[in-house]
Amino acid sequence: MIQIDHDDPARGDVHQLLSEHLADMFATSPAESVHALDHSALSVPSITFWTAREEGQLLGCGALKVLDSPDGAAKHGEIKSMRTTANARGRGVATLMLRHILDEARSRDYGRIYLETGTEEYFAPARRLYVRNGFTECPPFGDYSLDPNSVFMELRL
Repeated sequence: MIQIDHDDPARGDVHQLLSEHLADMFATSPAESVHALDHSALSVPSITFWTAREEGQLLGCGALKVLDSPDGAAKHGEIKSMRTTANARGRGVATLMLRHILDEARSRDYGRIYLETGTEEYFAPARRLYVRNGFTECPPFGDYSLDPNSVFMELRL
């Protein structure tokens, strides 16, 4: 059975997965378009980080970053560092993690969830996952700028 729990981004196997994630992002996108976070950036208080494991084996990870709305009246969130291990792909781990993050955002009464992903073919499975779960494209949010290598998406909760 797959379990999703809070975890430490600096934990050995997680750190390795995040390092692979960053390496893939830099191999796929121009450096100025890479918005993935390393383990230390994922350890700040405004980010909640989870891993999916089965019998202790790491299958994937994901994070939720708190965002304030422009008018300060509501809280929103941003999905960060969604990643599945190579041997766990195709098993529904990303869908389970995404649903876990969305459930957490709803329990916090967030108004919207945002994310940024790439435009390259490499990111097509991620974009399909988000669309299947109700996300739609939106303008850049937070500190992001318009970027031809980025797709910005949102889900109103």
